[in-house]
Amino acid sequence: MSLRIATWNINSLRLRLSRLSDLIAALAPDVICLQETKVPDDLFPAAEVQALGFPHIAHRGMKGYNGVAILSRRPLTVLDGFPDWCGKGDCRHLAVRLEAEGGAVDLHDFYVPAGGDVPDPEANPKFAHKLAFIAEARDFFAARSGFSRTILVGDLNIAPLENDVWSHRQLLDVVSHTPPETAGLTAWRETGFIDAVRHFVPATEKHFTWWSYRNRDWRASDRGRRLDHVWATPDLLPTLRGQITLKDARDWPQASDHVPVAVTFEI
Repeated sequence: MSLRIATWNINSLRLRLSRLSDLIAALAPDVICLQETKVPDDLFPAAEVQALGFPHIAHRGMKGYNGVAILSRRPLTVLDGFPDWCGKGDCRHLAVRLEAEGGAVDLHDFYVPAGGDVPDPEANPKFAHKLAFIAEARDFFAARSGFSRTILVGDLNIAPLENDVWSHRQLLDVVSHTPPETAGLTAWRETGFIDAVRHFVPATEKHFTWWSYRNRDWRASDRGRRLDHVWATPDLLPTLRGQITLKDARDWPQASDHVPVAVTFEI
């Protein structure tokens, strides 16, 4: 049977709970991975989410910023044994095991630090934190040799390829597309994953998931970046069936600056 997993930086779950209904209507996902939920665990709107048809919920949140959640139509088990990334306790990662007909699937939901505005780790602690986070994640997965049936999604806050940004040349010194970030993210992916979206969208084509709020006519200028990703272990390559990047979501009322991305697996 098919398994459609959607990932979305919702930029406040409680503010955009009705937009979650729009996502479900548009994509009919089996699992939704959210980032930047901005809600502490004791205030998570579980009843409202379950009423939308997602009875199985895992979340890790804090007041005002960060936060990740996984909403599922299928039973799930929360996995543990992962680092407190960079020792900050800032709710940027959640992992679950999903039941599936062909065998259980491990699913990771990540929200990588944005990194601030200055691409210099000496002058900008936020950028230093971002590089350290990516390196720690790379090392962690590199040490887990031979893992399989694993999917990793999230707002990874890096556009690694030239056509993941509107202008490779002009954004080389802009945080999210600098060489240290793109090299770091590529090294992390190469610990055991394929880029599931680029499996369907050639690297020669522009493809974006984020457009700044500062750009009022975002569609006309199309100055986007691909910051939201879906990776899978190579054993799942034969199960890939398609991807949808819901660009129209950027025009929703009270839109997030990110749009949902969904990948369908036949597992």
